[in-house]
Amino acid sequence: MTGTDPGTVLDHALLERARRLADSGGRRILGITGPPGAGKSTLAEALAAELGDRARLVGMDGFHLAEAELRRLGRQDRKGAPDTFDALGYVALLRRLRAADEPVVYAPFFDRSIEEAVAGSVPVPREVPLVITEGNYLLVDEGAWAAVRPYLDECWYVETDEEDRLERLIARHQRFGRSPAEARERSVGSDQRNAEVIAGTRRRADLLVR
Repeated sequence: MTGTDPGTVLDHALLERARRLADSGGRRILGITGPPGAGKSTLAEALAAELGDRARLVGMDGFHLAEAELRRLGRQDRKGAPDTFDALGYVALLRRLRAADEPVVYAPFFDRSIEEAVAGSVPVPREVPLVITEGNYLLVDEGAWAAVRPYLDECWYVETDEEDRLERLIARHQRFGRSPAEARERSVGSDQRNAEVIAGTRRRADLLVR
């Protein structure tokens, strides 16, 4: 594993590494993972914006189970845990993206304002050389999640100071409608348990981004 400290949201070395992937021929997939609030979505969005038409961003969060299904399963209080996603559906999408043999593949997008995934939201044309996918469980090596890693050409693990991460996570929950008490309870409760699972996958990353 290699370590790097970008200093800003998007370090030149990180951008150049992503560009090399995009220029290496065929369809490549770059995974970006890390615990909730570490900054992986911000990094992935910045890379996609810089690469323009040469990249598309596809989030793992698009495979959140619907609220109605979580209630049926009794898992709504643990939303965000590994078993609250359609992991096999995500793997199937990665398989289609890797093959790049369809004119366009449509991926879902998770809309935080309604806490639901919206199907068919992200078009990925065949000619786009790099797919950037980000999410919590890209490096988990158990169950259906274990099938994700083989589809990733590289996977970067993003981490930050734990106190800063927690503060950002609480602020994010409040931005999307939770009270300060609810935001903290979620962040130090189910989110923290998920973060501990994700931390156990850190050693499998190709690059550590601090």
